[in-house]
Amino acid sequence: MSGSTPELPIVVLDALMPTAQCLVLNRRGSMVWEVEAPRGHYAVKVGYPIEATANWPAQPWTALAPAREGAVLYHLGFADFAYGEWEHGTWNFQPWREGPDLYQLWEPCRRRDSSVAPDTSVALGCVEALAELHAQGWAHGDVQPAHFIIGPERTHLIDLALARGGRVPEGYDFPFRGCLVHYEAPEIARSVLDTGEAEPTQEADIYALGAALLISATGWRAVEYPDDAPRPVQREAVANGRRRPVKAPGELGDLIDTMLSHAPEDRPTIYEVGKALS
Repeated sequence: MSGSTPELPIVVLDALMPTAQCLVLNRRGSMVWEVEAPRGHYAVKVGYPIEATANWPAQPWTALAPAREGAVLYHLGFADFAYGEWEHGTWNFQPWREGPDLYQLWEPCRRRDSSVAPDTSVALGCVEALAELHAQGWAHGDVQPAHFIIGPERTHLIDLALARGGRVPEGYDFPFRGCLVHYEAPEIARSVLDTGEAEPTQEADIYALGAALLISATGWRAVEYPDDAPRPVQREAVANGRRRPVKAPGELGDLIDTMLSHAPEDRPTIYEVGKALS
């Protein structure tokens, strides 16, 4: 895959008949394309297996992620999407979500000596998007700032490939092995360290959302560890609760602190977070 110019799979070209297409991401077993087609504007995700390198272990599950996300979208009742297989893995297409992500939108808050406070209405939009998922009995498993797209009418929560809450076809399923450590809850980090796997929960999503709001508002991670630390070292710091003494400005500060509570039972529910922001 790495030695050739990426192209959309033939099956996707036949389904969408694009009038314009742009590769926006190609890394770690995943390609994302922005596609204009007669039927609409789409994000196309194409998965392929990661081969082992000196710095990265083999990850064959990345080939399955787009189809797994497609199965999740089906369970959640989404419209105008499709998923399937191609010669190197799986694919899906779904409506393109227009707008900046949370981290991009709050960039002015992070500037040195900035007087711009994070907008609580933006935070509430993120909460409402996650609340919709939790209300259907699902946990996202990969909450991070880049997965909240702040659109002109509403906030969209994207990238559902790791979500848990309903049955996924066995051929497309794979164990949850953690996510970006910056946003992993302590219990997730501990489980991955001890067993190599974990189970996403709504309580862990709350922690991840708190960490996402904190880093977007301040530029600081919730937990302190060296930037270049190996993942097991990062996870050990998270599992041990090595919190930074940093707080988001304004009314968000105390709320985020409770969302980042070490024990899952001490964190508010997504509905309590929303009520605090309303």
